[in-house]
Amino acid sequence: MPTINDNQNDELLPEYEFDYSKAKPNRFALKEDQQIVILDPDVAKHFKDSESVNRVLRALIANMPQAA
Repeated sequence: MPTINDNQNDELLPEYEFDYSKAKPNRFALKEDQQIVILDPDVAKHFKDSESVNRVLRALIANMPQAA
């Protein structure tokens, strides 16, 4: 079984040395309080964006009976 030379593992080429101090946050990453919900195509065609979905869901929640 071939062995890997440990010296080769320690020597990163300069183009692979990343400066993470210049990294920016992923603007596409979800925030902790966000969730993704996938709508079926027949439902999704009635909404143009997430704001319209949220508006309908909030109206529905407001009209739901309160749990005892």
